[in-house]
Amino acid sequence: MNPIFRRIVIRSLLVAVTLSAPLFAQTPTHRTIAITVDDLPSSLSDYMSGQDLLAMESKLVGALHDQKIPAVGFVNEAKLYKAREVDDRIRALSLWLDNGLELGNHTFAHTSLNRVRLQEWEEDVVRGETVTRMLLSQHKMHLRYFRHPFLDTGRDLQTRREAEGFLAQRGYQIAPVTMDAWDWLYATPYEDARKRGDTALQRRLVDSYLEHTTAIFDFYEKASKDLFGYEPPQILLLHGNWLEAEHIGEVLDLLRKRGYQFVSLEEALSDGAYSSPDEYVGDGTGWLDHWAITRGRPLQNSPQVPQWALDASNKLRHQMGMPETPSPY
Repeated sequence: MNPIFRRIVIRSLLVAVTLSAPLFAQTPTHRTIAITVDDLPSSLSDYMSGQDLLAMESKLVGALHDQKIPAVGFVNEAKLYKAREVDDRIRALSLWLDNGLELGNHTFAHTSLNRVRLQEWEEDVVRGETVTRMLLSQHKMHLRYFRHPFLDTGRDLQTRREAEGFLAQRGYQIAPVTMDAWDWLYATPYEDARKRGDTALQRRLVDSYLEHTTAIFDFYEKASKDLFGYEPPQILLLHGNWLEAEHIGEVLDLLRKRGYQFVSLEEALSDGAYSSPDEYVGDGTGWLDHWAITRGRPLQNSPQVPQWALDASNKLRHQMGMPETPSPY
């Protein structure tokens, strides 16, 4: 080949590779994630009317339905029993099933297995099935998923294993969590700002929440690779509140930009990672932390919520008679 022509060809190839490199760099990793929503009908249902709950759930469920997200919502049935509002609150749960979604058990009164006797906790599990089973049966579905309140799985390994056996006997599969950005903490000041018409504070809270969510995704995606050599399907924990009802679309967009496809909880749990040895006991935390601690490699320096957001939440929780800085689950 003529030397001058060879140089022209090589230079053209280099230019083509240089121009195409950003396209390859921008190709997102293929990832999957299941969406779960806790504390239904709402994490703040004690401070909401039945009609407000219906409006909130309608907006949240509508967004999931319109975007074809196969989500599971976990119910605390104690939140249904408010004078003259029971029908509206049950109707808010029915919206999930009417829109092709699923419901699971989160105990009747959001009872921690770490704080009560096993028998008392088991009774709360059974009590939390009544309305949920009825609604599911009306849609020819059955109750199959359980989520631990506060993600507390037991104070000791014997209690944990006995509780797991009890759940299995009742036909439950435990729903782990691998990602959580503490939306419950942002939700309290967000709903207060919403009621007062403070749109600037609402936007600041949403922006901070999405920034923290991004940091959480970064952290646990890396932790997944470090533990397993790949990224198993993630399970994201959200809560029923106006923050998610009005902004879950932004969370879903964020996930899509990171290369996620949305799968059912059933499909996520079929991955072998969810059968990993797990001997964790202690304060509630996500299952990636469980597996890391079981392997003697606890995760370090997880992202923290900004102090101003924590302070804003605690101030309102104190005013509302709620405990400050609770476990995020």
